[in-house]
Amino acid sequence: MKKLWGGRFTKTAAQWVDDFGASIHFDQQLVEEDIEGSIAHVTMLGECGILPKEDVETIKKGLMELLEKARNGELSFSVAYEDIHLNIEKMLIDEIGSVGGKLHTGRSRNDQVATDMHLYLRKRVIEIIELIRQLQHVLVEKAEQHIETLIPGYTHLQRAQPISFAHHLMAYVWMFERDRERFKESLKRINKSPLGAGALAGTTFPIDRHLTAKLLGFDSIYENSLDAVSDRDFIIEFLSHSSLLMMHLSRFCEELILWSSQEFQFIEIDDTFATGSSIMPQKKNPDMAELIRGKTGRVYGHLMALLTVMKGLPLAYNKDMQEDKEGMFDTVQTVIGSLKIFTGMIETMTVRTDVMEKATRQDFSNATELADYLAKKGVPFREAHEIVGKLVLTCIERGLFLADLPLDVYQQASPLFEEDIYEALDPYTAVNRRMSAGGTGFKEVKQAIEKAKQIIEA
Repeated sequence: MKKLWGGRFTKTAAQWVDDFGASIHFDQQLVEEDIEGSIAHVTMLGECGILPKEDVETIKKGLMELLEKARNGELSFSVAYEDIHLNIEKMLIDEIGSVGGKLHTGRSRNDQVATDMHLYLRKRVIEIIELIRQLQHVLVEKAEQHIETLIPGYTHLQRAQPISFAHHLMAYVWMFERDRERFKESLKRINKSPLGAGALAGTTFPIDRHLTAKLLGFDSIYENSLDAVSDRDFIIEFLSHSSLLMMHLSRFCEELILWSSQEFQFIEIDDTFATGSSIMPQKKNPDMAELIRGKTGRVYGHLMALLTVMKGLPLAYNKDMQEDKEGMFDTVQTVIGSLKIFTGMIETMTVRTDVMEKATRQDFSNATELADYLAKKGVPFREAHEIVGKLVLTCIERGLFLADLPLDVYQQASPLFEEDIYEALDPYTAVNRRMSAGGTGFKEVKQAIEKAKQIIEA
């Protein structure tokens, strides 16, 4: 089969070579963007007097018919035409005749593919930003329900201090806000038009790049034609932001997995986001959380792959850059799917408030309250730390908790301990007293929730 670029060649590749070099089996995902870019390009060719008006109208009509078929899933693609661009051009020529061959005037596949990916990623990043916002909304709603629900706070996965469960949830709201900001900020670089840069040097035709940028909704154009076709920073940036987002989701998934275990029992994941065992009837596995945790490594891999592809490439386009797409497509699918699943898990999970609160009363996470109690009475904190450490050891030896120790034991450790020590040891009191900005005190948590609401809904 004759290639659309085959005039210079005397031999054709074997089928298996064509299969290896073709990208149509994955870049057909760019079909709508490719046609949209072509409509803008041929419109500009007409406005600039490069093509006759009648040719422009014929080509636009053919492209619109192809776009309609694409949206209805009616197009069939062929490896013989390598990629989405040549497939669409061949379909257009078949549809309207040889005039379709004029469409490619003043452009190259190099600037065409870059334009397609800018258009594609702009749509998907806007969708991801909205999905992050929806997740934040669900987290804030859940936090509002649990401002005074207590949960052990952990460091080193050892119980550290009691905190508000809402405070824990809100930590992720702010993490996801940074993710949302990063994606929003990246739109500045995504929403830039490479169309008209040609293969690498521009074109001799009197095209209007600013017009095609305007028609496609881009904010600006690439100022350098070499940079326009060589740049994949916007994809690398997307993969980087996606990696950070997936890392945050993965950390939260790890906690959901732990909290839903028999050892914690802090939450129960809804049946619709869990699976059973083929051999153990009692099992309820948090598979969706585990999958998101696992898919995080997949996204990291795509970032490292593209960084490695790009690190040694001279300007301008090189066939290596065909490897930029599959990882991008897969990351888009992974991130969108993960956000939807995670939002559903949070929205439907059961919070076992009684188990959480009981856990805060059966540990030594209130030990810091004792040290603070003594420090407020003038004892140097390091001395107070040692006194309380010895009291904890006494409890361990006796099989007790700090609230169980009689007052005389406290006063033997320090005469500064009084009856009010038991109020200070109460986890509810301990949490509510932490009123420093950004702390876990109930008033601070309420303020944080209101602030987050304003930002999310803005």
